[in-house]
Amino acid sequence: METERTLLSRRTYLQGAGAAATLGVAGCLGSDGIDELTVAYMPIFPDLQWFVMEEEGYLDEIDATIDDREFTDGPAIVQAYGSGELDVAMFGIVPSMIVIDRGIPAKVAAANIKEPMAIMAHDDLRPLWDEHGSDAFAVWEEERGRKFRFGTFPQGSVPDVLLRYWLQQEGVDESTVEIIEIGGANAVWQAIANGEIDGSSIMEPVPTRAAEEGVPVQTFRTAAEVMPGQPAAVTLMSDEVRDSDVAGQFLEGHVRATEFIRDNTAATADIVESGIGMAADQAQSALEGPLSNFVTDPQEIENGTEIFSAFANENGQIDEQLALDDIFDYSVYDSL
Repeated sequence: METERTLLSRRTYLQGAGAAATLGVAGCLGSDGIDELTVAYMPIFPDLQWFVMEEEGYLDEIDATIDDREFTDGPAIVQAYGSGELDVAMFGIVPSMIVIDRGIPAKVAAANIKEPMAIMAHDDLRPLWDEHGSDAFAVWEEERGRKFRFGTFPQGSVPDVLLRYWLQQEGVDESTVEIIEIGGANAVWQAIANGEIDGSSIMEPVPTRAAEEGVPVQTFRTAAEVMPGQPAAVTLMSDEVRDSDVAGQFLEGHVRATEFIRDNTAATADIVESGIGMAADQAQSALEGPLSNFVTDPQEIENGTEIFSAFANENGQIDEQLALDDIFDYSVYDSL
């Protein structure tokens, strides 16, 4: 469910007046094509650049009014993009591909982070894996009378795809495990803390919190070990926006935010606490850990994006496997 942050805008009027032909071009026309920019984001660690841009005033330097809209999940953003409500969206690579696959005029202009996920597993799986390899899950079921339970974001999300990809690469039959859909990192953490799941594919703050609080479910593999260059959240921009000066201004702020995160972990931790709700001390540990690989250059995630595109097509999430040129527009970043 989306949180409304603004009153009725000129965009709503245009839609009501029958402007469906402007699908995917939500911004209103000004001297440079855009004078209002509607940006969707999620309160998650991989969207941290948004919160830094907002806190540090980088958004104020953009020559457009920013209409920011918070969403709790990718499918809701896909729906909003399809309705012509958004200009820019900071969310997962897989839902971004779904937007593009549906013919909506938009492309990924920037990455937000790479390799941010951890495959987490119960400590008791480790000796079984060392002895039995990919058969460890079958042994787990024999010993416990139930399947190993992974809990992660809904099917088709970035964490879900990474988990299924890892199982596939390890030769694990998915039927030997149970994959439970859970909405939100906090809900995943609660499921781990309550012993409701035995593992997960998840981003920060869950892995750091699990390490610091000593629960038996810990990081088993990092995304860098599973898929070098693994994409996660990206910045998707409508075609109309990318043709304007506003696109470059937005990415300039994005780059500054990426550098701020890297160079000012203590200050960034405070932003994480206020924007995402992770305690500042844990946030700083996470920012200094192996999963906080914040980037802006979209070429940093090319390899993983090709894998995700193939996997999403095989699973029916997109009708055709998208080539990199279908997904990315490097011109805005390259022009900075």
